[in-house]
Amino acid sequence: MFRNIPVVTKNLLIVNFLAFVATWVLQLREIDLASVFGLHFYMASDFHLYQFVTYMFLHANLTHIFFNMFALWMFGCVVENVWGAKKFLFYYISCGVGAGVMQELVQYANYTIEGLAAYQYVSVGGMQMATDAYINLWTTIGASGAVYGILLAFGMIFPNERIFIFPLPVPIKAKWFVMGYVAIELFSAVNSSGDGVAHMAHLGGMLFGFLMIRYWNRHPDSGFNRSSGQEFFDNLKRSFDKHKSGNTRMHAECGGSKEDDMAYNARKKQNQDEIDAILDKIRKSGYDSLTKEEKQRLFDASRNS
Repeated sequence: MFRNIPVVTKNLLIVNFLAFVATWVLQLREIDLASVFGLHFYMASDFHLYQFVTYMFLHANLTHIFFNMFALWMFGCVVENVWGAKKFLFYYISCGVGAGVMQELVQYANYTIEGLAAYQYVSVGGMQMATDAYINLWTTIGASGAVYGILLAFGMIFPNERIFIFPLPVPIKAKWFVMGYVAIELFSAVNSSGDGVAHMAHLGGMLFGFLMIRYWNRHPDSGFNRSSGQEFFDNLKRSFDKHKSGNTRMHAECGGSKEDDMAYNARKKQNQDEIDAILDKIRKSGYDSLTKEEKQRLFDASRNS
């Protein structure tokens, strides 16, 4: 199954897992990767620009990384196959950076509201701490912002696709699923302050994702032509046709007989008809309506084309 995961999604899963293992091993040696690669408040002395990227590959615990990577695998595979590797990676990183920017804005608001600029020391747990040391503790880690952007992308590409979400007894449309998550995060951001979860960063990843997708929809020349995933399937068909014609020429140049060429072209036409039927099925009923064999056939055609 792992070999069928698209290249960017697969490598993101691997990198996140390796970073988590490295974090755990180094913690045993009392080395905290989050203090170096986690996203610090921009006014803190430990802040660096590279942290806008590195923070999204670190996770606090097994539950944190499991749910993020599960969602990345579940929705990232489909979105990457729709958009292609380069666009998917650009979108993922951009949503992660956008989530980081949103978190910085929230922290700046807290910094201003608490009036920390006027104090050299603050009281934390009954102890005096230098203000700079205090704001250095404002560290954000996790891929949640980028993953929430992927979740939004799936909902916008396949808004009417029905998905099962535990513990709901019936499937719901992707668009309602996404809206529900937005509502939960907004409620949590307002009523669960201090819970250690960067709810506004999650919303920031979705906001940046929404703005990018809207821009791509309104500017087809920028690369994102259709919100329904039509571009991916049309490109797949064109590349498959190109692959077919190229193999036909090669076969003819190698001296195949007329009968061999006819049999070869007939087989290629049959394969093309099968792909067309699968694409039509997706357009009518959605990706999840495909059987396991049809999904494998589509992945194989995409990889070989």
